[in-house]
Amino acid sequence: MRRLLTAAFLIALTAGAAFAQTIDPAQWAQQASRVTIVRDDRGIPHIYARTDADAVFGMIYAQAEDDFNRVETNYLNSTGRLAEAEGESALYQDLRQRLFIDEAEMRRLYSESPAWLKALMNAWADGLNYYLHTHPNVKPRAIARFEPWMPLSFSEGSIGGDIERVSVPALKAFYEKTPLAKVATIDVGRREEPGGSNGIAIMPSHTAGGKALFLINPHTSFYFRSEANVVSEEGLNVYGASTWGQFFVYQGFNDRLGWMHTSSGVDNIDDYVETISRKGDALTYRHGGADKPVKTRKVTIRYKTDAGMGSRDFTVYRTHHGPIVREAAAGEAGVTSPGEHWVATAMMEEPLKALIQSYTRTKARSFAEFRKIMDLHTNSSNNTIYADGDGVIAYFHANFTPRRDPKFNWRKPVDGADPATDWKGVHSVDESPLVVSPKNGWVYNTNNWPYSAAGADSPRRADFPAYMEEGVENPRGIHAIRVLSKRTDFTLDSLIAAAYDPYLPAFADLVPLLVKAWDEAPAPDPTKAKVAPAVAALRSWDFRWSADSVPTSLAVFWGEDIWRRAAREADDENSTVYDYIATKTTGAQKLASLAAAMDKLTADFGKWNMPWGEINRYQRRTGDIVQPFDDDDPSHPVPFVSSRWGSLASFQARAYPRTRKWYGTSGNSFVAAVEFGPRIRARAVMAGGQSGDVSSKHFKDQIERYAAGNLRDVYFYREQLEGRTEKTYHPGQ
Repeated sequence: MRRLLTAAFLIALTAGAAFAQTIDPAQWAQQASRVTIVRDDRGIPHIYARTDADAVFGMIYAQAEDDFNRVETNYLNSTGRLAEAEGESALYQDLRQRLFIDEAEMRRLYSESPAWLKALMNAWADGLNYYLHTHPNVKPRAIARFEPWMPLSFSEGSIGGDIERVSVPALKAFYEKTPLAKVATIDVGRREEPGGSNGIAIMPSHTAGGKALFLINPHTSFYFRSEANVVSEEGLNVYGASTWGQFFVYQGFNDRLGWMHTSSGVDNIDDYVETISRKGDALTYRHGGADKPVKTRKVTIRYKTDAGMGSRDFTVYRTHHGPIVREAAAGEAGVTSPGEHWVATAMMEEPLKALIQSYTRTKARSFAEFRKIMDLHTNSSNNTIYADGDGVIAYFHANFTPRRDPKFNWRKPVDGADPATDWKGVHSVDESPLVVSPKNGWVYNTNNWPYSAAGADSPRRADFPAYMEEGVENPRGIHAIRVLSKRTDFTLDSLIAAAYDPYLPAFADLVPLLVKAWDEAPAPDPTKAKVAPAVAALRSWDFRWSADSVPTSLAVFWGEDIWRRAAREADDENSTVYDYIATKTTGAQKLASLAAAMDKLTADFGKWNMPWGEINRYQRRTGDIVQPFDDDDPSHPVPFVSSRWGSLASFQARAYPRTRKWYGTSGNSFVAAVEFGPRIRARAVMAGGQSGDVSSKHFKDQIERYAAGNLRDVYFYREQLEGRTEKTYHPGQ
């Protein structure tokens, strides 16, 4: 199906001489004819093309087929245009994005991009525009035409991006001149358990088949990424998960090597308190005894209203440290004299290099090539786990760590007037925690610190500045070491089993303390009598989750209750919540939380002894990103629990205002296990299914496999698709 373009639309598409974007549907169709999409029996697209650019065209077209809404929404976010679809409530979220993503600058970077990358960006835009051209019933929320500079606004692919560290309430207070003291929340507080991911690589010496094994297990929001196999005659041959709207595989493998990313605890974003002076209409800031001009720029944010489209103009500010994001608070560094004090935020701002790094690593052929690509230092705050067919495995710590003077407390804003606080380049890969093919035979990361990444062969904490890693060991890290240290004969099956091992180390530490509190409580105590049957169930528990386990339900409800009670006090004492619960809560407090858990279970379900699988559920009802959960509609039991308690298989669930059951929205999203060798063997699963279309049979056809850890075979080679193919076509057909 083809739709003719009007002359006016053709003129609009050609506006802007910097863009070599295809604007002729006949040319789009010609490029589409060079691309073959094969949908396998799970709906996963396998794209085959002559050139990388053709492959990108087909890859993004297939993504749009599966979930155009998610593709567009990601670019509404990344380009700062969400308010055009959602209204004035998104105004300051858009402004935050525009502080760091300037369309004029992105256009300039596009024009300066190497020819090969420009061809990919052109193909990306053409693929999406061809999708809209061939699907006139699809109505974009705001982006009627995609332009090839746009991938530069979303070039790195991690969860949310570093920009989310900037407080929207504080930004709004600054621009609406609200006193900072009236802003309810600026600091979201300590993230005790990042939303993160698990990655494991095992050397051939520790596998039964003498081949390297690799686990990819990102913990993201569900439906955050799509799965694809992308192949070109120019050497692209990659499989894995891509964040919706991006033309590179973010977590995956090619025929020679694999990589995956985990959120790091590195301190790679800094706030600078700037001392501002006004001289007429001019603004300056103090630096090194001199007054430097504050750069200004006009930003216009458009937003949807009931009457049409409104807009608001902002004048935004920037120093050499970064954009101004809020007013400084009393007592922050540099706020020692009368006058205005603003806060500038410094973070990695290298979108062109980031896009180059994101794409070129998918074509790396060896550890040496991959290692060289890491020298671009634009994978921001992600750690990277690596494995290859030569048997090399590696742990790379956060890829962007500014070099700073360690005498300053970089966890707090620093004085921007002091040149000693300026960044002094970026730490090299060798200056960061790094492990390559260690003697112990494996590496891993679970969003914990890097100082246990290879057991006894890990980097030493004393060798690095404190800002290199702000996190600590976490229960998932303890769990990973436990399963990895047990054997030297791993297979693909046993690696998957390890990834779904049901042991819960946090509860293995905390529940015996609860039982001990009951044993030591005085006999004539009503709380002791009330919780006696629950304690009896927990006393005999093996600390392993399962769908039919009552102790799992008790432990989780108890853990959530006592966590809420202890979190603030633990933060005040600079202690982990786990340690605070273990050592600072009294026996009476532990028992009171168990009584509260029993009350909550009884109120919600009619009894306290509920099997976990009847509470913890997966439900997908609509193609929307946020699901309208409903207890009356069908759902599926999920046996694993939150990563907070040390579950390697993560399912972050909770009850909602109109539900009693708990529904998951994040955790295990895409899971893949890979064996490298002369031929790739791999298995994978995607939470729910490949498609965002509620009418598709692939909307939630993987949930049973997902919940059971029963990963399906990956069809990496084209011949493996024989007899397992649903459709073969060119884009537009």
